[in-house]
Amino acid sequence: MTTHPISRYPVPELNDLPEDLRTRILEVQQKAGFVPNVFLALAHRPAEWRAFMAYHDALLLKDTGTLSKGEREMIIVVTSAANQCLYCVVAHGAILRVYEKKPLIADQLAVNYRKADITPRQRAMLDFAFKITITSHLVDEGDFATLHGHGFSDDDIWDIGAISAFFGLSNRMANLSGMRPNDEFYLMGRIPKTPRPA
Repeated sequence: MTTHPISRYPVPELNDLPEDLRTRILEVQQKAGFVPNVFLALAHRPAEWRAFMAYHDALLLKDTGTLSKGEREMIIVVTSAANQCLYCVVAHGAILRVYEKKPLIADQLAVNYRKADITPRQRAMLDFAFKITITSHLVDEGDFATLHGHGFSDDDIWDIGAISAFFGLSNRMANLSGMRPNDEFYLMGRIPKTPRPA
């Protein structure tokens, strides 16, 4: 087990947090079985934490558009790998493996998404996410035409770009703070759960 601090900045105690932050963190802990370090590492600035989580939820918890939860996580992993963000690659790679039920997918995407076992539609989506991450100033109508050809609407394209842009912020804050991934994330979704005996 890793013993390094989860952030180079102060990490508040759960009981010292405002009620709304504490409630949200305890809900996540109950669901996941642990508290992802990002919740605590960003909590020393409650106003920014609230804004960050509100935009996160608006992008990732919506039920409109054609992007699946797994595809949203693919975008995050590719964006985070391009930005060399250990925390987000490890944490969202774990979530991706769980959503897609594919133990190898997160590693493939993080190393080289162009060689991953994904569909042509997903490859087009990730090409665009990568472009937003690295060279967003080069986005043009040709990118939209390519994505339209794969069945993405303009709103879907906004979602792809917005997720990439938001995680550009997240990646940079994680790198700035030296945020450490939870040990629990490393093994999540890698080994299929064995069914319980009847």
